[in-house]
Amino acid sequence: MGHHRDIRELAAAEDGALIVFVAFTFAILIGLIALSFDLGRVGVTQTDMQAYADNIALAAAGELDGGADAITRAHAAAANMIADEKRFGDGDDTLFGATDYTLAFLTDLPADDNDPLTAFTTDPEEAAYVLATTMQTTVGLTFAAAMKSLLGQASTDPVVSASAVAGFTSYACDVTPLMFCLPTGGYSADANIGDMLLLRSGGQGAAWGPGDFGFVDPSSLAIDQAGPCAGLTGSNQFTCLLAVQNSITQCVPQRGINTEPGQKTGLADVAFNVRFDIYRTSLQSEKNNPDYAPAPNVIKGVVPNGGGFCIAGNEQPSPDTVGLPRDACFALGTCAHGNRIGDGDWAAGRVNYEAVNYPPDALGNPTAPVVDADATRYEYYLAEIAAAGGASSSTRILPAGLSETGRPQCSNQQSTNPKRRIVFAAGVDCVENPVSGATNNVPVEEFFELFLTEPVGTDGNSPPTLDIWAEVVGSASQGGGTGGGVFHDIVQLYR
Repeated sequence: MGHHRDIRELAAAEDGALIVFVAFTFAILIGLIALSFDLGRVGVTQTDMQAYADNIALAAAGELDGGADAITRAHAAAANMIADEKRFGDGDDTLFGATDYTLAFLTDLPADDNDPLTAFTTDPEEAAYVLATTMQTTVGLTFAAAMKSLLGQASTDPVVSASAVAGFTSYACDVTPLMFCLPTGGYSADANIGDMLLLRSGGQGAAWGPGDFGFVDPSSLAIDQAGPCAGLTGSNQFTCLLAVQNSITQCVPQRGINTEPGQKTGLADVAFNVRFDIYRTSLQSEKNNPDYAPAPNVIKGVVPNGGGFCIAGNEQPSPDTVGLPRDACFALGTCAHGNRIGDGDWAAGRVNYEAVNYPPDALGNPTAPVVDADATRYEYYLAEIAAAGGASSSTRILPAGLSETGRPQCSNQQSTNPKRRIVFAAGVDCVENPVSGATNNVPVEEFFELFLTEPVGTDGNSPPTLDIWAEVVGSASQGGGTGGGVFHDIVQLYR
């Protein structure tokens, strides 16, 4: 009887029941902690791999400038410049070199980020985006594997990888709607500083060659709505875009411009020449408008015929001044590409320029500015401005008694920016990308800073051919700034 009573009391007792609950809860808690540890390792590894993929994509995208070796440079930049590490996962923890990722290149991205990538390319000139995908790495599960083993389940370790898409875009802002065909052989601005170019308007329907030029469709340039050309259309808009000195266009991608159809002769020369204090036809009414102000140095070797200060349709060669000379090879007929691309040799012309424009003073002292013997025409032009007190000064540049002062005389305005006689022109490979009339999405190899050495004119034929004589100042993408020609290279992640 006593034993039966003990069993009944033991069965009814509640002492120690909490221990079972605590033990069960503790086991679950330990399991969750162990699982979170494993999941944390996976998450950290994923973060490491994603950071690596992002950096690889950005490094490679920075080389996608449309050059013939862009993809080669992209691979080299990614392989040699980026090093990272992963703290977990199998294999070497160091992430470095092309064995840890793959690159693929694209011409375009879908509008929706959820859509698959399809526009893959191997053409370096078309590659605008890069997809970087890291290698796969396996993260071993320690505690989760042990728990699954206790439960009699097979354990599968997770595999981690990452990818990223980045792109490169070069934007040109406040540029002149002008394009020209580059000489063959990889002609670049900075390698040809000081060379003179004879840019001649391209013919209708004909193949364009080195030195031929045309214009860019204003609709592809996005007119600056805060600038002086806002609201204008047709020929008025075009003339304004060529003539004004500030706030011309908004920023546009350099990868593709649209060329403008039709001849612009009769408008272009008028628009360009306000820089030289020459106001003709529709721009005569703008001669005192500060948006159309001439350059602070307008020496040109041309004066009004019959007196006065303004050249409209009454010009004649100056009797006692000359404009900046051309490269000697033009007169000899030995310049490259059909006598269109000079070599920068203007030494003999400089001697004559100084002899005519800067005769000795009454005591026989030289009056020309002190300029290095190998100076470019643009550097000489700047030295003339500096010697006369700067771009804001009205002090005459040339000695007294000459027909030209060197300062504007027709307009009562004067630009304070010496770059007023520079145009920012798009250099195009017209062999690789033929242009004729209206051609869309023409890649720009490089924007050039071109210094106008003399007024733009026509040859008098019918139809007339427009000639622009200009000296290469350098690559616009390396400078620009005040007064037009602002350039930005932007590399960014898209996915």
